[in-house]
Amino acid sequence: MTGAAGNPLPLLQALLRCNSVTPARGAVFDVLAAALTPLGFAIDRFTLGEPPAGPVENLIAVREGSGPLFAFAGHVDVVPPGEGWTDSPWAGEVRGDLLYGRGAVDMKGGVAAFVAACARQPDAAAMLLITGDEEGPAVHGTRAIIRRMGTRGLRPDLCLVGEPTSVTRVGDTIKIGRRGSLHVWIEVPGKQGHVAYPHLADNPIPKLVRALAEIDALVLDAGTDWFQPSNIQLVDLEVGNQAGNVIPGRARGRLAARFNSLHRGEDLLARLTAIIHAHAPEAIVTHRIAGEAFLTEPGPLSALVSAAVTEVTGLAPELSTSGGTSDARFLAAVCPVVELGLRNATMHQVDEAVAVADVEGLTAIYAVVLRGAGKSPSPRP
Repeated sequence: MTGAAGNPLPLLQALLRCNSVTPARGAVFDVLAAALTPLGFAIDRFTLGEPPAGPVENLIAVREGSGPLFAFAGHVDVVPPGEGWTDSPWAGEVRGDLLYGRGAVDMKGGVAAFVAACARQPDAAAMLLITGDEEGPAVHGTRAIIRRMGTRGLRPDLCLVGEPTSVTRVGDTIKIGRRGSLHVWIEVPGKQGHVAYPHLADNPIPKLVRALAEIDALVLDAGTDWFQPSNIQLVDLEVGNQAGNVIPGRARGRLAARFNSLHRGEDLLARLTAIIHAHAPEAIVTHRIAGEAFLTEPGPLSALVSAAVTEVTGLAPELSTSGGTSDARFLAAVCPVVELGLRNATMHQVDEAVAVADVEGLTAIYAVVLRGAGKSPSPRP
């Protein structure tokens, strides 16, 4: 079955012509469901959340078949297009060898390749897990999909997330893990007063600065075999004092940490909070753990995907844990997961574009992955 359904380009154009700025729902999912239903997928669409984080639509599509249940995971929501596009960001037009549109790379191109690959392997057991909340706060997206699968008794054996991981050529980089992400907000209250009478005031700035200096000097680790060293960065410092003769009544700072598999978010938070309170006991510390570090040790899944890349392209892909977070951080708790997708050169940029040949190449890789998965024994007991 390699006819029109096996060609990713028309579907990708249809997806690009849907304005699906996060949180996404509606038309873009209509297009996707219409493409999957003729391929034998049972479709489950559900919507969660209230503004501003929602409503968010999600889709679970399942097709029975031979071999392990292989899941493709990704998203159809996109970041706002911004100003300065040569043409409409929703035109989905081919100019030369490139297809332009917001989400062409990140990651409607990957989603179209998923569907076309499933069309080329009609007997393979397959699942698509697609959210409209990856570019946003990710509250009602993949985590909600995982809960929904749990209530339905669904669990994939293997999973591939189609984020744009490739650098120079499609297939040159496979992500087998990601660092964790922790954000910390600090507010140190003080007492406002005149600079000539400091004994009548309480300046919060020195307390905050001393805490931040100690945190900045931390060496968390030296990295691991697969991860670079963890790091903490000061990303904001704000007092808002408009007067030169006033001691401010508060000072605020914000930290962002990227940590490897040697740490857990809550443990790192506790360490930072202890440092902050040692210098400013009255400080208010709030946080968000965007994701824990995870690693899918090199094994059958990475070997399967690497072999598919080599068969289609001749490349020997690099196994990497670089970059920011992705929804693979949630799926890693369900089954082995890796990431492989398009080249990431233009994602989130004005005039985002993907080479038509790259979409075809990625589809071919995904189809070989599905074929190989279908020949593998199921890991289920």
